[in-house]
Amino acid sequence: MNEKTFKYAIYIVIVILILLFYTKDIDLFGNSFYKNVKPVDNPDSFVVLVNKTYQLNENYVPNDLETISNFYAYENKQLRKEAKDAFEALSKDASILGYRIIATSTYRDFHYQKKLFEEYTATKGKEYALECSAKPGHSEHQTGLAVDVAGSNDDYDDFENSLEFPWMKENAHLYGFILRYPKGKEKITGFKYEPWHYRYVGTEIAKIIYEENLTLEEYYDKYL
Repeated sequence: MNEKTFKYAIYIVIVILILLFYTKDIDLFGNSFYKNVKPVDNPDSFVVLVNKTYQLNENYVPNDLETISNFYAYENKQLRKEAKDAFEALSKDASILGYRIIATSTYRDFHYQKKLFEEYTATKGKEYALECSAKPGHSEHQTGLAVDVAGSNDDYDDFENSLEFPWMKENAHLYGFILRYPKGKEKITGFKYEPWHYRYVGTEIAKIIYEENLTLEEYYDKYL
C-alpha cells in the first residue's frame, strides 16, 4: 500500500468514526421502539398490548384493583380482580407441591413508573434504563395485569435459577399467565429476557401463546 492509499484509508476510517459518533442514537436498522407511539384504545381489555409502541394514558387506573393476600405476595401488592384471583390460585397450587411463588411487584401507576425510569437513567444510564425498564405509560404494570415473581431463593432477579421457575414456565398458562419477555424475542418485545415477569391474558389466549411459543406482539400480528 503506497502512502497516498494509506492516507485515504485513514481518512475513510475517521469519517466512519465521526458518523458513528453522531448517529449513535439514531436507529439505522429499522428499530421502531418509542417511535410513532400510539395511544392504547382498549386499556381495560385483558389482552391489551402495552409496549414501546402503545402507551397508556397518564391518568389510567384500573377500576377493579384488589390487594393480593399476603400469603402470596409482599404487602400491598395489587392486581385487577380476575388476575389477582388467578395468581392466588397459581401460588396456592404451587405451594401444595412444595413451591413458593410470591408476587414482588404488581400494579404501578404512571407517576411511579416515571420516577422509576428516571432513577434508572440517573444511576445506571439511559441505555440500561431503555433496555431494563419502560418509559411512563409504556409499562405493563400500569395495566394491573403484570406481576414480577420471586421463588424460594427470595430473589426475583434470580428467579430463573429458583426451584420454582421450571414449574412456573410450564404451568403459568393454565392460570392465564404468560412469560411476557421470553429469551430470544428481545427484538420483538423491546425488552431483555425477564424470567420473573408474567402477564395475565386469560387462560384461552395464554394457552395459544404457550403452545405456539408466541409473544403478545406476535399473537396480535397473527390473530388480531
